[in-house]
Amino acid sequence: MNIRKRNGSVEPFTVDKIRTFIERLVARHSALDIDVDVVVASVTDALGESADASRLPMIVSQVASSLVTRHYDYSLLAGRAITAKIHQETLPVFSAAMAQLQNVLDPDFYALCASGMYDDMIHEDNDFQYDVFGISTLRRAYLLKRDDQVVERPQYMLMRVAVFLWKDDIEKVRETYDAMSRMEYTHATPTLFNAGMKQAQLASCFLATMQDDSIDGIFKTLSDCAKISKSAGGIGLSVSQIRAKGSFIRGTNGTSNGLTPMLRVFNNCARYCDQGGGRRKGSFAIWLEPHHPDVFDFLDLKKNHGVEEERARDLFYGLWMSDLFMKRVEADENWSTFCPDECPGLQDVYGDAYERLYERYEQEGKARDTFKARKLWFAILDSQMETGTPYLCYKDAVNAKSNQKNLGVIRSSNLCCEVTEYTSPEETAVCTLASISLPSCVTGSTFDFDKLTRIATLVTRNLDKVIDVNVYPVEEARVSNERHRPLGIGVQGLADVFQMLCLPYDSDGAKELNKDIFETIYHAAVSESIRRAASIAPYATYEGSPASEGKLQFDLWDVKPSKCDWGPVKEMLAGFGMRNSLLVAPMPTASTAQILGNTESFEPRTSNLYVRRTLSGEFMVINKHLQRVLQVHGLWDDDMANKLIAARGSVQGLDIPDDVKEIFKTVWEISQKALIQQSAGRGPYVCQSQSLNLYLQAPNRSKLTAMHFYAWKQGLKTGSYYIRQKPAAQAMQFTVETKEDACLSCSA
Repeated sequence: MNIRKRNGSVEPFTVDKIRTFIERLVARHSALDIDVDVVVASVTDALGESADASRLPMIVSQVASSLVTRHYDYSLLAGRAITAKIHQETLPVFSAAMAQLQNVLDPDFYALCASGMYDDMIHEDNDFQYDVFGISTLRRAYLLKRDDQVVERPQYMLMRVAVFLWKDDIEKVRETYDAMSRMEYTHATPTLFNAGMKQAQLASCFLATMQDDSIDGIFKTLSDCAKISKSAGGIGLSVSQIRAKGSFIRGTNGTSNGLTPMLRVFNNCARYCDQGGGRRKGSFAIWLEPHHPDVFDFLDLKKNHGVEEERARDLFYGLWMSDLFMKRVEADENWSTFCPDECPGLQDVYGDAYERLYERYEQEGKARDTFKARKLWFAILDSQMETGTPYLCYKDAVNAKSNQKNLGVIRSSNLCCEVTEYTSPEETAVCTLASISLPSCVTGSTFDFDKLTRIATLVTRNLDKVIDVNVYPVEEARVSNERHRPLGIGVQGLADVFQMLCLPYDSDGAKELNKDIFETIYHAAVSESIRRAASIAPYATYEGSPASEGKLQFDLWDVKPSKCDWGPVKEMLAGFGMRNSLLVAPMPTASTAQILGNTESFEPRTSNLYVRRTLSGEFMVINKHLQRVLQVHGLWDDDMANKLIAARGSVQGLDIPDDVKEIFKTVWEISQKALIQQSAGRGPYVCQSQSLNLYLQAPNRSKLTAMHFYAWKQGLKTGSYYIRQKPAAQAMQFTVETKEDACLSCSA
């Protein structure tokens, strides 16, 4: 057998060369628990008689991926093979790789890279810590390319972020890069995409409100949304001030067409102006208050049936719910709708002021329509059961418990329901995001809170720096972000932490750890924000905020902290103020959690074993913690893997210890009340909001109503992001060795 080298030459081929390549991968970064002989034999068969050396890494990756049910380490081997391929195709020096990208990089940034001062900081071996899912996601979407060929290595991407943030401050560059290289935290996708680029827009979320209820105002807002989406920003847009269908237009003596035709224009904008030039679809979330007369049409916009001219399916929809509406639904009372042109100001007040103005308009007979509040409530639930939306956020909880309440009324959230910031025609709110990898803080059977404090402190400092170096797509965004300096610190891998520490997700121990983790993050973030205020200055609109009066988030929830010492923090706060108006906002972390190999955000697992289809390909995803525990019990083998596949990723019917079943429940087997309680437990330390999905196997109006009202009464700001349903039929089949011959595996 001969093998063709990458340079085109042909030489004799031996199996030993394949073995040497695989053994080197196994030893890179950390040793793996795999059967090298099995992999070598399968790879040799796959290469065939006339072998091409350039195919070897991808063949190894494919073979290893097929063996993931034997052990999670095969996923790491598959990832290392892809990494080896990337290393074959890219230059071995950071500055040289950046030179290949000079035409797209910011000149000042490139000059720093070209100096070579950062080349020796690169930890090359850390590229080999990603599993196949993570490195494939990086390779497809994140690592910079030239002529469609990858130029960056993962460590180069991380160094690019660190250098762009801290320029020639060598120690801060090193500290930032090292933390990301060790997978302790990650910046959000736009930061990873765009750091160092000529158009370095690093923020994730933008919140806008309509400039004006006029053609000029609507299309100025549309133009701003296009520019934001082009630069990789997701958008939350409040439309509650736009006049309703049939309303009088004084300038033309005609009547308005209402929200639907306008939103179809925004829908087409989202399709055309995708994020970052085709890297991600454009994402616009449209927010409406339930007193708007077009609310029923609004709820139909994403439905799969109906007249096409009355749909705008590429947008996402959320309702900005008032306490008054919830109280009237609960009491089975009437609800009235009002055109904002005829009854102005409802979107500009909340709480008692909203109720007084609403009831005044009712008494004055200005309602466009009046009906039972439950009619609208059931329409909301029906839409959620069909489309998963609308998202629900609670206007009064958001505003009453915001450190930005001195600025004015907050009118909307973002696409993922965790960012809640003040907007106006003059200010488009911005949020820069990063997430902490909580599993990196687990050592053995303990959680390292000191390490979490260190990471959260670093993340706070780095996100504050993002505000200064960011290139803003619209002036209104720059004005807002530099005045209020809000941050969004999130987490990933909370469910991993619980399982690493053998805590069932719905246990008292998990609930206590959840609160302690978020109090620690908030304590570290507030402390660092105060230190930065002392060394630089407080944010411009600090005076008059709850924090300026000594009230932090837990005070607004009327909760007494139990983990951290807040006395010294409040003393420093009184003396120096804060650098940032907002700090904590747990987001979904979908892509970045895939890269780091963690569960998303604070969510439980949907399954312990499933196939995930992404733009990067199909990947078998297995719960490495379950595998480890079953191995310790001597229960993991091919037969157990087949049984897990047959059970669609659930362990509840398997012959394993009951305590293991409790620890490894999927989200479908956990009471949603427990998820809501966890959110309420961390709420006093989340000064923005949190992206809370809710999961029901067979949703109906009764179950959804009970869930939503429980969340509302717990004081949550976000009642629900998506309502997730378990599909009745599974999309992916596997042949497994069981008596039934064939089974279905959960495809989440």
